[in-house]
Amino acid sequence: PSPPQHHQSMSTMKTSSRLLLALGTATTTAFQPLLRLRPYTQTAPFTTTTTSTSLSSASDDDKEYDYDLLVIGGGSGGVRASRIASGYGAKVALLESRLTHGIKPEYSAIGGTCVNVGCVPKKLMVFASRYPGEIKEMEGYGWKGATEGTFDWKVFLENKNQEITRLNNVYQNFVLKNAGVEVIEATGSLASPNSVSVHTTATGETSLVTAKNILIAVGGWPFKPDIPGIEHAITSNEIFYLEEQPKRIVVVGGGFIALEFASIMDGLGSDVTLMYRGDLFLRGFDGDMRNHLKEEMENNSGIDVKFNTDPKEISKKDDGTLIVVDQDGNELECDAILYATGRKGKIDGLGLDKAGVTTEGTFIPVDDYSRTNVPSVYAVGDITDRIALTPVALMEGHRLSDTLFGGKDRPVDHEYVASTVFTTPEIGTVGYSEEDAAAKFGDIDVYKNRFRAMKHSFPKSETYSLFKLIVDSKTQRVVGCHVATDGAGEMVQGVAIAIKMGATKEDFDNTIGIHPTSAEELVTMRTPSYYYRGGVKTDTLE
Repeated sequence: PSPPQHHQSMSTMKTSSRLLLALGTATTTAFQPLLRLRPYTQTAPFTTTTTSTSLSSASDDDKEYDYDLLVIGGGSGGVRASRIASGYGAKVALLESRLTHGIKPEYSAIGGTCVNVGCVPKKLMVFASRYPGEIKEMEGYGWKGATEGTFDWKVFLENKNQEITRLNNVYQNFVLKNAGVEVIEATGSLASPNSVSVHTTATGETSLVTAKNILIAVGGWPFKPDIPGIEHAITSNEIFYLEEQPKRIVVVGGGFIALEFASIMDGLGSDVTLMYRGDLFLRGFDGDMRNHLKEEMENNSGIDVKFNTDPKEISKKDDGTLIVVDQDGNELECDAILYATGRKGKIDGLGLDKAGVTTEGTFIPVDDYSRTNVPSVYAVGDITDRIALTPVALMEGHRLSDTLFGGKDRPVDHEYVASTVFTTPEIGTVGYSEEDAAAKFGDIDVYKNRFRAMKHSFPKSETYSLFKLIVDSKTQRVVGCHVATDGAGEMVQGVAIAIKMGATKEDFDNTIGIHPTSAEELVTMRTPSYYYRGGVKTDTLE
């Protein structure tokens, strides 16, 4: 029901270090066990009372295991699941191949894609990229002589690396170890439904451990098509470790990761060309938001947007320059080409066949309790190909541990998931797009307004905001909110609470706006712009 969205892990993310710390290190006393618990040091296997809502593995409850829960993958979902399970008294171990970031070929480390090569470093890049735009508008407010200066890529990367290293340490030594989780720098592959071969990173040694429950949370990996010269292309992994900022960069893709990096590199001063094989990017998002971002990119950025364009070959000259050739034979020179054309699941080497776990392509299908076809094996996060967003993985991991070890009945909930596209301007969204709402509900009322925000009035910048609400006509429930403006992500997070709780249009109307803000538009739109009846759009009602 929600629009397709990504990881990374990469779109609704917590970039404040203090907020990350608070989320990751909430004391385990907040998750007091509802069932009989045993101390962490006790060796007897953890057992739960069997209820109609409890999940139970196919294994004999009386059998001795090394662990109650063994987690393969130290990303968002795996870390959350292990910490919550340990808080309930389960004996938990977590396997992650690296505990510090930046080591090829993994790139990622403890904390997962989001912390290492996704949400966090990307948002730091977003911050850096927006300062030139702020400076350009200063003269309109009376500031004279301000210039953009020169961006120092190396200084940024040094500071970024220090911050990610700090977060690696926080996850390993505070979030997990303080919660009683055993952290092992190793990879894991299933040997059976209840055993895992552990391959220790430092020594290369392999050992076999058993677990009553196994959780796979290894995440995803950038996909690159098989075209001549693809080895010269980079992805969202390598961009964070380039020694030099590319002066000219081609970004390939039409999803939010591609658009975000196009905006980032444009803001940092690179010449950016965006190539997308389709007619319009951000497929699956609200149509008005897609078109609005297209107009803003074309009118207010230096990005050369090329739709219906698909690279077919990449070659490298002796001086390091890359030549990109599209399907029509057009050539373009650049210093780097970044592919953001989707992600695949990291199932290689997991030994899923040995445990009998079913896969679909490179992903692992699961039910609403994140359980695979094998009762003792579970999977959360990007590897399951549900909604690839960090907070979604957190929710999936948390609810799994609540159900397995807390005696609660907590299936996953993927409806009304908010997200943000960190382009310039940002797009914040929660709920149904106009197109999906019309198809699902039939009768909807659409409220929207496009205007220039007050901040941009003095500089006379021709940049515009777009606000939109989708209302189910029968119930008057607000089923969609879409915003394109400065700070849309911060704004929509609050709105998402109301929409998730079932707020109606009257609830919005009864809310006093904060003036003067752009956000007050959400509670002041009184007249629908148009309607749908029986799934058919109409400007007026008889």
